[in-house]
This record gives sequence, C-alpha cells and structure tokens, in this order.
Amino acid sequence: MKILAVETRDKDQVIDITDTIEQHLRNVQQENGLCTIFVPHTTCAVAAMDLDPGTDLDFLDALRRLLPPIRYRHPHDPAHAPDHILATLIGPSLVVPYARSRLLLGTWQRVVLVELDGPRRRTLHLTCSS
Repeated sequence: MKILAVETRDKDQVIDITDTIEQHLRNVQQENGLCTIFVPHTTCAVAAMDLDPGTDLDFLDALRRLLPPIRYRHPHDPAHAPDHILATLIGPSLVVPYARSRLLLGTWQRVVLVELDGPRRRTLHLTCSS
C-alpha cells in the first residue's frame, strides 16, 4: 500500500490525481491489475469524471444544489452536515484497472479527489493488486 498526501486550497475543489496515481504505478511490481484509491475522510471523496474546462465547477455547483434546505442535526456543526452527506453520495473509494502501469480510463476520464470541506491536507491510500 502507498499513502499519498494531497493539499487542497478551497472549500469545494476538484483535484486531478490521475498523474500522481500513474506515477505510483510505475513503481509497482505488477504491470497489470486493479488499483484501489481510498480516502479515509468523511468530507472528501474520489471519482472518475470528465475534466473539460469548467466541468469541475459545474459538478461542484450541481452537488451543492442536490441537498434540500433542511434543518441538519449534526451535533458537531450542523452547517458541516451537507459536506458529510455529499462525500457519502460520491464515495470514499474507486477501483480502476490498469495495464502496463497506466490506468485504463475512458478517453475523457480522470481520477479526481473531490474536496468538500477545505482547505485541508488529505490522505490517499493506494493498493494495487493483480
């Protein structure tokens, strides 16, 4: 397992981590297999998405509009509850096959970290298996 750190700079942010993951794959013994990316945080997530200019901001805007204006009961900080809910909807992990040390993503797909409560230092756990 490899642990990587990612620094976020905004409250809501999409960060392309594809190249970082592929750099790690070049040092893995198995040239082919599955790469699992996991974030051990409750207010960020990982996903595969299109990153054409502006789609990151469209995604973040759409996410924030998904949740209804309800009274949240999160005891720590009710205003923080939507961050937890959105991170749960996206998910803390992603599994991507790889071959010849490259992720087998679609033409427009990139692997991203979705920050929902930044800025923060986030941890990624990468596990590669055949």
